[in-house]
Amino acid sequence: MLTILGQSARYCDGIARRGFLKIGGFAMGSVAPATLASLMRAEAATPGGNARKGKAIINIFLGGGPPHQDMWEIKTEAPREIRGEFSPIDTAVPGIQIGECFPQLAAIMDKLVVVRSVVGCEGAHDGFQCLTGWNRRNVESIGGRPAVGSVLAKLYGQHDPGIPASVALAEKTSHVPWSEPGPAGFLGAAYQPFRPNGKGMEDLTLNSISLDRLEDRKTLLARLDHLKRAADSRGTMNGMDAFTQAAFGVLTSSKLADALDISKEPAEVRERYGDGKPYKYQYDGAPTCNEQILMARRLVEAGVRSVTLSYGRWDSHGQNFDLVRDHGRKLDQAVSALVLDLEQRGMLQDVTILVWGEFGRTPRINDGAGRDHWPQVSCALMAGGGMRTGQAIGATNRLGEYAVSRPVHVQEIIGTAYHNLGIDVMNTTISDPTGRPQFLVDIREPMKELV
Repeated sequence: MLTILGQSARYCDGIARRGFLKIGGFAMGSVAPATLASLMRAEAATPGGNARKGKAIINIFLGGGPPHQDMWEIKTEAPREIRGEFSPIDTAVPGIQIGECFPQLAAIMDKLVVVRSVVGCEGAHDGFQCLTGWNRRNVESIGGRPAVGSVLAKLYGQHDPGIPASVALAEKTSHVPWSEPGPAGFLGAAYQPFRPNGKGMEDLTLNSISLDRLEDRKTLLARLDHLKRAADSRGTMNGMDAFTQAAFGVLTSSKLADALDISKEPAEVRERYGDGKPYKYQYDGAPTCNEQILMARRLVEAGVRSVTLSYGRWDSHGQNFDLVRDHGRKLDQAVSALVLDLEQRGMLQDVTILVWGEFGRTPRINDGAGRDHWPQVSCALMAGGGMRTGQAIGATNRLGEYAVSRPVHVQEIIGTAYHNLGIDVMNTTISDPTGRPQFLVDIREPMKELV
C-alpha cells in the first residue's frame, strides 16, 4: 500500500477524505511492485485479457442474514407471532408488493428483480458463499474456490494498468467472515482483490511528507510524480520489465485514488445516496455505509470489473423490526440511488447488482422481538446486467418456512451474474493447481426468467 505519514479526517470506510491515507494493498501478500507485477503477468497471459470492457458486478453483502419475510415477501396471512410488524406496499409493477421500509426501491421495481426463494445456503455466518457460489470446504485442499472478482481477473484481466480488476471495499469487522473480500482460492495470491485499506507486508512511504504538510491534492500528486522520477534517476524503472512498471503505475497512479474520492461527486449526488449515518446495530459487523455504494459506482465507472462490500449487520436475534427499519431505509436510499445513477450514465445494462446475505431468518419471532437463523430459505435483490427486470421470482409458504414455487439455488444467482458478465458458464473452465479444469459453478444454466 502507499502510506503518507500523518493524520487526516476519515469517513465510514476508513479511507481519508483528503489525500487518501492509504492507497492499495493486497490482503494476502506484499504490495511491492514485484508482487503486483506477478498479477499483471498472469493477466497478460490470459487470452482476451482486456475483453468485455464495461461489464462489471457490484456485490453488496448483507452480513448476518437479512429477514426475507420482512423485506421482499410480507406474510400478510400468517399469525401475529410470525407475520411481524411490517405491511406490504405496492410497487411500480402491478401485482408485486414489497416491505414498507423500501419505498424508493418500490418506485423503481421495473428495474429490479426480487428473488423470494433462495435455497442452498450453508447456514454459516460467512460472506464466502455469496461471493463464490460455493461453501468453504469445496476443493479446500487445493486452495478453495475463487470468488467472482478473482475469476474475472483471471479470464479478463484489467481494463487499465492503473485500475485493479477486482476491489474489495469491506472494512475489517470484529466477526471477520462478514468482511470477506472474496478469495482468489486455487487461482493464487496474484488474483486477490485489491483492498484500498489492506495491510500488506511492506509499505511504500513518501518519506518526510505528512498530511499536515499537504495543502491540497495537487501537492500529493506532485509527490507521486517525484517518486516515479526518483526511481527513474536511479535506473530502477529501466531495470524493471513492462509488467513491473505497470504494477508500479498502480501504486503511483491517481486513477484509483480519483475513483475512491467521492468528494469529486456533486453535492446533490452524494445527498441522493446519503451516508447511512448514524450507524446503529453494528456491534461486530459492518456499518451501513452508503458512501461505499457510491464509491462502488465510481470504481466500476473507472474500469473495475468487480466491487464487493459488506453493508450493515443483519443478525437480528433481538430487535429485528427496529433493525430492519434502520438498515432497510438506508439500504433503500443507497441502492435505489445506485440503480438510477447507473441508468442515467448508460451503465445499468452492463453492471450487475446483487444484494443478499448468507441465509434467512426464522418465521417465528422469539421472545426478544428477534428472528434467529434460518438457512432453509433466503432472498436476494438483483438489478442491471441486461436482465429482464420487473419480476418477483419464487415464493415461500404461508409461514415463510420454505420455498413452494421456483426455488433458486445460490449457484444459479452466481451463474446468472457470470452470464451477465459475458462468460459462458456452460462451457468455461479454469484450471486448478493440479491441471484439472474446474467449472465456475455446478448449476451452470443462468436463471431462465432473467436472460
